[in-house]
Amino acid sequence: MLRLVLPKGSLERATLDLFEAADLAVIRSSDVDYRASVDDPRVSEVRILRPQEIPEYVAEGLFDLGITGRDWIEETASDVTSLGQLRYSKATTRPIRLVLAVAGDSPVREVRDLPAGTRVSTEYPSLTRRFLHDHGVEAEIRLSYGATEAKIPEVADAVVEITETGRALRAAGLRIIATVLESYTELVANPKSFADDTKRHAMQQLKTLLDGTLIARQRVLVKLNVVEAALDAVIELLPAMKSPTVSKLFREDGYAVEAVVPKHTINTLIPALKDHGATDIIELPIAKIVP
Repeated sequence: MLRLVLPKGSLERATLDLFEAADLAVIRSSDVDYRASVDDPRVSEVRILRPQEIPEYVAEGLFDLGITGRDWIEETASDVTSLGQLRYSKATTRPIRLVLAVAGDSPVREVRDLPAGTRVSTEYPSLTRRFLHDHGVEAEIRLSYGATEAKIPEVADAVVEITETGRALRAAGLRIIATVLESYTELVANPKSFADDTKRHAMQQLKTLLDGTLIARQRVLVKLNVVEAALDAVIELLPAMKSPTVSKLFREDGYAVEAVVPKHTINTLIPALKDHGATDIIELPIAKIVP
């Protein structure tokens, strides 16, 4: 039913891991095969292509559904329907930033400080041109095919480049002076395909599985036992999504408690629960959470 295109390159492994965790495992003959499949009646074919190309292919109707970054949607000005963000990336769950950077010893402190004729190297010429024009800067935009941060000072005076942490830019001796765009990965659809009731329903079902998997990555299930005298104190500690489940233990003066809690709190939560009288504490991973 749905022709699906997934990103190759830096997002490839993270995307395939997400689909596998969502029970939508992508099957292909080798790691370099561009053709793949998903054992799901809603997916008729899968291609793995560069994310730069995906917005245009989806807009043209070559594919019904695709995953790409907001940066490439804006760069290509593609007419696609966004089903929403998928907050994952190759290194962190933060958005990537498309930033304008100059040499660390450059006198330029703000965008408007860039002199006319500034050479700017980037893989995003259209976005860069629009951004600088909006700030009243007339620059010479040079298309970069990679290693953009290495172009200063011989090839370029400034670069517009993506970063998650800024580490690579700092290592290259560059200084960020502005953010052009923040970009998350997005699930996008061809507008005509999205207008089809059957296809739209299938797309939304797939999005439910992906969203449920991403939510679950940030949560764990905690189960514990506690005597009645300590129950209120233990419940007070649990930062649960909803009220914890509490069950009376058979033939014992105590209760079994379970709750879904944020994963990032677990390192302090478990010792605190024990300090307040909880016993038999178990932490379990969660595959999906569908609100």
